[in-house]
Amino acid sequence: MVSGDPEHVLATLDGMPDSRARFMAAVYRASAQTHRDMDAARRRQVLATDAARFGDRDLAAGFAAVELPGRPSSGWTVAWASGSLLDHRLVHVLTGHAGRVLVIAAAVVDGRPVAVTGGSDKTVRVWDLAGAGQIHAPLPGDVDPITAVSAEAVTVSAAVVRGRPVAVTGSDDGRMPVVDLTTGEHFRKPLSGHRDGVIAVATGVLEGRPVAVSTGGDETLRVWDLSTGRKTGEAGPEHRAETASLQAVTTAVVDGALVVLTAGRDGAVRIWSLDPAGLFASGAGRTPLARVRPQPRHRLTGHEGPVLAVASLVVDGHPLAVTAGADHTVRIWDLEARRQLGPPLTGHTDRVWSVAATTVDRRPVAVTAGADHTVRIWDLEARRQLGPPLTGHTDRVWSVATSTVDRRPVAVTAGADHTVRIWDLSGTGPAESGPAGHTGRVLAAATAVVDGRPVAVTGGEDRTVRIWDLATGRPVGSPLTGFQDEVPVLATAVLDGRPVAVTVDADCAVSTWDLLDGRQMGAPLAGHTGRVLAVATAVVDGRPVAVTGGSDRTVRIWDLLDGRQVGAPLAGHTGRVLAVATAVVDGRPVAVTAGWDRTVRVWDLTGGEQLGDPLTGHGDWVTAVAATEVDGRPVAVSASRDATVRLWDLTGGEQLGDPLPGDPVRTMTTTAVGGRPAVVTGRDETVQIRELPTGLPIGAELAFPLPVGPLVSAPGGALLVGFGREVAVLAPRCGRPQAAGRAGEPGGSVRETGDEYDGYDGRGEDG
Repeated sequence: MVSGDPEHVLATLDGMPDSRARFMAAVYRASAQTHRDMDAARRRQVLATDAARFGDRDLAAGFAAVELPGRPSSGWTVAWASGSLLDHRLVHVLTGHAGRVLVIAAAVVDGRPVAVTGGSDKTVRVWDLAGAGQIHAPLPGDVDPITAVSAEAVTVSAAVVRGRPVAVTGSDDGRMPVVDLTTGEHFRKPLSGHRDGVIAVATGVLEGRPVAVSTGGDETLRVWDLSTGRKTGEAGPEHRAETASLQAVTTAVVDGALVVLTAGRDGAVRIWSLDPAGLFASGAGRTPLARVRPQPRHRLTGHEGPVLAVASLVVDGHPLAVTAGADHTVRIWDLEARRQLGPPLTGHTDRVWSVAATTVDRRPVAVTAGADHTVRIWDLEARRQLGPPLTGHTDRVWSVATSTVDRRPVAVTAGADHTVRIWDLSGTGPAESGPAGHTGRVLAAATAVVDGRPVAVTGGEDRTVRIWDLATGRPVGSPLTGFQDEVPVLATAVLDGRPVAVTVDADCAVSTWDLLDGRQMGAPLAGHTGRVLAVATAVVDGRPVAVTGGSDRTVRIWDLLDGRQVGAPLAGHTGRVLAVATAVVDGRPVAVTAGWDRTVRVWDLTGGEQLGDPLTGHGDWVTAVAATEVDGRPVAVSASRDATVRLWDLTGGEQLGDPLPGDPVRTMTTTAVGGRPAVVTGRDETVQIRELPTGLPIGAELAFPLPVGPLVSAPGGALLVGFGREVAVLAPRCGRPQAAGRAGEPGGSVRETGDEYDGYDGRGEDG
């Protein structure tokens, strides 16, 4: 699994014979779209992380211990990780689109189930759902003959025309290309007539002939004969009020006749009749005749906002519609009785963009996709959600379709994260996963001690602060809530013997939270006139303080016991203050700050003044700063967009040695590895650990399935890592990884010593 060719491994994962093998297959698939393009060393780390996310520490340790000839070990194992984004029902992740995947439809080509997708990269792609690969070369979007600009596919529907499977795609230029799914080429000239972008398209069969129904930005509803490519009908101008706000369209059969269902921004669902009289002449060829106008017959109301998606199905012989909307709800409608069935289905926490219907174990279900990054399955008979949401998309899910692969019902989803994902709706397979946690990106982290146990404290995009037991990974208490915005920065301190978290609100106020009972302590501290971008804590004259920096270019000190600002703002930075750290220099508490003005500054927290001149040398914004000791001297470590890391002697106020080269760093912390100081930097999906002051790499680079967020040094030599919306703790493996290039290790190879590691082993025990 670590060293094998990923395509070969993925091809062998279906039909695993026992539960353990199926579990390992789920671990491999979890981030296959990421690690399939990595070398074995990075794949080893990603697989170890995903095993921990699924809750199997032994498997995580097994992956981390895999020997790769000629490649160094990272020297770390994943003690635990949260599993918010994992789902054992994930079958495949299809990658290829270079932008958001906006629309998806399912079809059958030569007996094979396929999906047709369109995206913001202006391509249409056809995927084999069983083989999980593209069938044809990507088909570029239709090119406008005047501007020569390719159009973006924004809607798609599948049909059969003259015995050939086709997809009708609606473009933002108002044209509707028809793609032959067998050849991957255009079936005919695009359907053209909408004077603005196509909003939605659906297909059906009217009097034995395939038709498409479309709505566009020109506020029209049109019917097209797919056999000839001609328009056969259009809603009349007297119905402009009904067509002006259309968002979605589908077809259904009610009382034996094809009808059109539309959903609109006015919150209404409408049923339109298509009178077939005179549409087709009898006789050979069935030549289409002109002018059939869709007529609005019924108006269904209930949604409290725009209706964004509509699908139809038949249950026990009765035609139903399922709709979803901006009010976060899913609703079921009886099309014959023209009424809503039961109360709305709730669970989504944001707009529901798409809905599809199918059957699972002979039960009718709806599958919905939303802006909350989740896909949900609904039992339409019991009118409840089936199981937990399908999680894995890291951005909005725009579209969903259903199909059958190897006799299993599947959902195929398209997301703003550039991926297409296939889900097994039957729900078979292992259900283990790590603890759930944040439902948005982790933006900030710190450590503390609560009730005598070390904990991690994390803040996220989901407007919560969560507390984790560092030894077990289990959540401690309930999340702290009530924040008006995301929690991008936080720190921890001790007030009167009680552990607290210091956070920043959307209105720039600084708040203190008791980590034992989760309550806010006192009123928020106000003073900054712009967003607070960084916070750290210290002890000054025996009193706990917070030090904050922000977009107002100031640094401020706050007495956390009295709940007041200490002294005047510390002024000097000429741009936003992006990073704050604290240290002790010659017995005095100091703050080290950095920001847009490319400088690092040191402040005396007792006297409230800048110490010495600004530390200069960086050629771009300084994005991160940390403090540590090197050879007994207090130093600051700064990282910049200029792709360097620099060390500063806080006693002498000068740079130590040459800059450490590297990529622009997103996040940084300092730690000790084998008793030696080290700097830990994160960028994209990787973490690198380097010895100070030499800058030599320690062990292999660590790879993660998602972009790395905050990095925090944890007790006992552990490392707390936020990646995407997940949290992981890495513990040093038995034996300390050594820096590359030492004497006796030619070529910069890295080995592990036989020394036992005296510290945190990730399980809450002393090693």
